[in-house]
Amino acid sequence: MFAELLRSKLAGICELSDWQVARLRQHYELLTRWNRVLSLTSVRTLEEAVERHYCECLFAACHLPEDAPSIADIGSGAGFPGIPIAIMRQGCPVVLIESHQRKAAFLKEASRDLSNVRVLAKRAEAVAERYEWVVSRAVRYSDIARTLKKLGRNAELLTGEVRAADLGGFEWREPIQLPWGDRRHLWIGSNPAGCFT
Repeated sequence: MFAELLRSKLAGICELSDWQVARLRQHYELLTRWNRVLSLTSVRTLEEAVERHYCECLFAACHLPEDAPSIADIGSGAGFPGIPIAIMRQGCPVVLIESHQRKAAFLKEASRDLSNVRVLAKRAEAVAERYEWVVSRAVRYSDIARTLKKLGRNAELLTGEVRAADLGGFEWREPIQLPWGDRRHLWIGSNPAGCFT
């Protein structure tokens, strides 16, 4: 059911290999088990999980360069958008940054067989590395704005309705409305100075 739902919701948007679909389903099953004892997501139905967690993140992955040299997911939580991006872009190194230790433990278990994923169990403000792309989902922009600019040359945000004026510090392209509903958008931006601050 997961595979059929995922493929139908992504029809005409992106094609996934059997391995990618199986790996995404594996993540969903692990998430469902861990969510019983650790609050990783409030999404309860399969359809909502496929759309909100997996399709939205894969949509973001489609808008990243094929050969992004480095990607960091700030506040990765249950692995969104970082794990679907890593599965879609297997040639790109993805770092999942999560300060909550139990969520970081879940991320380590969930990414065990993904060779392009690394988990940093620390606050994003404490990360010294720099990345070509920084991605985030369901995190308040005001909470990450300064860190986002410090860590990344480019940014992708999956968010609800916001205005460009509320997203200071980056030059943002016109937001892309997600195909599932009219209240979610993908914002893509770059550091106007072209370098890290």
